[in-house]
Amino acid sequence: MTTKSENDGKRSSIKSTFGLKPNDRRSSRLLPKFMQKAFIDQAFGQLYNTYTNKHKQNNVFYFIWANILISIHTIVCCVYNNSIMVAIPYSCAFGALVILLLLCYSRKLKDDHWNYIASAAWVLSYIEAIGWLFLSALISHFRSVIWLNLTTFLTFICLPFRLRTCVFLQLISLCIFIVVGFLVSGDNLILEVMQSSILIFGSGILGLVANLGSDKQQRQSFLDTRKSLEARLAIEEQSRQQERLLLSVLPQHVAVRMRNDLGSAKDSQFKKIYMSRHENVSILYADIVGFTAISSTYPASELVRILNELFGRFDKLAQRYHQLRLKILGDCYYCISGAPDERSDHAVLSVRMGLSMVKSIKFVRESTGSPVDMRVGIHTGAVLAGVLGQRQWQFDVYSRDVELANKMESTGLPGRVHVSNKTLKFLNDKFKVEPAFGEEKEEILRSAGLKTYFIVKESDKNSDGEKRPNDCFHLLPIPRSSGDSSSDENGSDIITSSKTSPLTTAALWGAHYSGKSSFNLISDGKEYKRLLLEQLTTRDANRYLSEKSSWLTLKFKSPQQEIEYNHQKEISTSIITLACPGTVMTLLVAETMKVSLQRLALDVAGVGIFFILIAVTVLVNAENYPQARSEKLVGFSSWLNKKLIRRQIISSLSISLVLVCKILLAVDSVQDEYTLMAEHFACNVVSSVLAMVCTILLPSFRHFVKGFLLLTVILIEVIQYFYETQLKSFRSPLSWMMYSLLLVVGSILFSLARQFEKTARALFLWQAEAASEREQAADLRRRNQALLCNLLPPHVATHFLKEQRKSPTPTKTPDTTIISPEIRRPMETWDLYSQSYSEVGVLFASMPNFSDFYSEESINNQGLECLRFLNEVISDFDALLDMVEYQRDITKIKTIGSSYMAASGLDLTGVTKVNLDTKELRWSHLATLVDFGFEMQKALKSINEQSFNNFMLRIGINHGPVTAGVIGASKPHYDIWGNTVNVASRMESTGKAGFIQVTEETTQILQRFGFIFEQRGLVKIKGKGQLMTYYLIGKNSS
Repeated sequence: MTTKSENDGKRSSIKSTFGLKPNDRRSSRLLPKFMQKAFIDQAFGQLYNTYTNKHKQNNVFYFIWANILISIHTIVCCVYNNSIMVAIPYSCAFGALVILLLLCYSRKLKDDHWNYIASAAWVLSYIEAIGWLFLSALISHFRSVIWLNLTTFLTFICLPFRLRTCVFLQLISLCIFIVVGFLVSGDNLILEVMQSSILIFGSGILGLVANLGSDKQQRQSFLDTRKSLEARLAIEEQSRQQERLLLSVLPQHVAVRMRNDLGSAKDSQFKKIYMSRHENVSILYADIVGFTAISSTYPASELVRILNELFGRFDKLAQRYHQLRLKILGDCYYCISGAPDERSDHAVLSVRMGLSMVKSIKFVRESTGSPVDMRVGIHTGAVLAGVLGQRQWQFDVYSRDVELANKMESTGLPGRVHVSNKTLKFLNDKFKVEPAFGEEKEEILRSAGLKTYFIVKESDKNSDGEKRPNDCFHLLPIPRSSGDSSSDENGSDIITSSKTSPLTTAALWGAHYSGKSSFNLISDGKEYKRLLLEQLTTRDANRYLSEKSSWLTLKFKSPQQEIEYNHQKEISTSIITLACPGTVMTLLVAETMKVSLQRLALDVAGVGIFFILIAVTVLVNAENYPQARSEKLVGFSSWLNKKLIRRQIISSLSISLVLVCKILLAVDSVQDEYTLMAEHFACNVVSSVLAMVCTILLPSFRHFVKGFLLLTVILIEVIQYFYETQLKSFRSPLSWMMYSLLLVVGSILFSLARQFEKTARALFLWQAEAASEREQAADLRRRNQALLCNLLPPHVATHFLKEQRKSPTPTKTPDTTIISPEIRRPMETWDLYSQSYSEVGVLFASMPNFSDFYSEESINNQGLECLRFLNEVISDFDALLDMVEYQRDITKIKTIGSSYMAASGLDLTGVTKVNLDTKELRWSHLATLVDFGFEMQKALKSINEQSFNNFMLRIGINHGPVTAGVIGASKPHYDIWGNTVNVASRMESTGKAGFIQVTEETTQILQRFGFIFEQRGLVKIKGKGQLMTYYLIGKNSS
């Protein structure tokens, strides 16, 4: 049901979107202001004119058919009266009209041809109507008037002419009618000529009102169609973005399942898990040795750029070597080959990937002057691959073999690719190796029965003679320090000489996507307008309605749609309501030419009716002018228009007053001897035609109700005729011709009323369709936002959503000035995200005894049931982030196996320096992070009680500066780096299960918030030496 606010929105949208302005043409300045409206964008004005002309082309049939029917009636009357000579020219005109009608069915007609046909039909109808004036009979004069009344009205609503053209045609035809009427009529018909001219002018006014109402409807249809097209393009683009975003992080088979489940609310005892097992998978771990030196040298934005360039190169290598990148763990990159798509050469591809990574790191080392290198470890085995948790989705693999691959990396050497004997078996002697003795350094490798090797180089002779892909592609130069951006080292041994533009997130959001996006499509003004015109002109209202409604009654098959249609207020109501007072005014002016003092009382009653209709018009339209001084008037107008029954009562009252006025004026004429003249009856018929035209313009009525009203007008005229003939004992021998003509006109107007309702119903369906598509676009946008927030932290997702809402970088052109906000800036033009923070809390939490719980025996479905339990734990931790006290301060970073990483102080939205004056306020988020750690322990305890397990959390927390950013050439990955993160990780790994370990500096801050500590002592931390640490054991309730 359409509400007042929705109607206001439609009116404002039409005004703002179409930007109507006075026409600048000199020839148009002579026209009234309401006829001088034009589009600000002339191209869209032409497009709208083309659309309306296409719409009116179907109405040309009605115009020709109407004239054919009247021609048939004329020929029959002439034959009946033995006027053969008169029938001959009209038969010729009838034949010409039939030919024009047949031409309309030709599919080869162009737009110009339709204009020629319409012009020819109008000329023929006008010549036929004027031709009757040259006959001497009085009845011929009024037949001409009836024909001209109908032709004038139909010209405005059926012919594909501009409004000003229709007005000029009416004025010209009216002037010709008056001149011809005076020339061929005697003195006794001068009064009738003037009276008829007024009635014809009145028909023109009603035609103008109908044209303006139809124009308003068509403009709304044009706007709705444009919105529908843009909504469809938005749906396509957002679906594409959603798919690209999902596939950038998740494999397709997982992404499809998660996308289908996105937004579905299915309550289940267990959280949904997306996991599958894969055999014979090669797992590659690669760690940047010496990365800490780089992170302490460069600012946040530069560090993120370096990492993005480096990992972006790795992502491209991963695509080249059919690797699936899983996660970026700080400065560690790891990927797999052989899953989810099985490959027999997975181990070979992984080794080549590792060698290329070692080669790539040389460029960073030479560009930065830092002693960085790459340590790569590869192991082959079985994995469980999928997604755990409800937030920050990341595809990962889990198994004993994954743990072994990690140990292969940590026991390797910088600049070398370290492989296990299981991987070696799949290499098929394509690489030369040497023993690495990694099993002697790591107990886990030794207990697994592994032997390890270093890759020396690829064999000179490969059995299959395959060609190696070229690894050399461009990487942006990296300056040696933050203050030196002029370094010109380009690492010519591994890069090409081509130049690239500064990196944006084009790579992040689908660098491999090809094809013309919906955004580019809508930015291309010509292509967009072609699609819009195609959609506008290919819509077939008759075929569309036949599927949705009954052929006979036009009632919608869906009861809900019928209710909504009946309760909507027609957009053209404000204009159409002018028809009734306009009709009464025309009748009054026409009758005033015969006024006498004896008939003054009835004429005054007619004037009273006119002012009543004016008042009704004001009441109906007052809600369209909320700026009016009288709020009560506007409120009462809104109340009147709110319900269908009230609108129908108003329409019934209006047409009743019109008919009463006509009857009064006719009765008024009976009081005079003038009524004894035959032309009196013909004059009444002409005025009835005007009332019938007014009837079909009534809003809020179905076409069969209008048909009943048309029949009522005809019956009133017939009853009045028989009443007067009985009263005056006068009978016109030609009266049957006039009333049969009235029946023909009534049937024409009824078919036109039916066509009006068809158009209104089709527009309603198209508007509903457009609204539905806009709602789908809005729903997709919400799901897209939810998806983005499940891949990135909320404040980072908000940043990218703001980037999406920015205007496109190209300068606007007239062709794109009305592009809907449904179509936004594409992901490819967003900027990289990087941020440096000085005061952040970092938390690591793990379940150290989960590795003992994990079993790949068949009873546990090869480990799947163990991971299902882990999914429940991580999901419960994720659910804590929805609590009000943690929503803003705590950000989940990622999960690493059974470890959970979170941080505080990253989302500074709404935080200002004013409320961060004291140390307590500045570090309140750190206290919240500790509270979050305690809540995690409680959540795990609750899970233990329900599952009869005894898992414990080992938590480490640290505070300090970090660098945050989104990196990855084809897969967006949010992470934080810095010494603070490293120490927090060591606090967890060197801690004790069931406790939270912190450094001395963190203890000093948290003591201000009432936390209680227990000194542990000095702990050796890698890269930091001995650090004094404390266990956080509780908090004062005060």
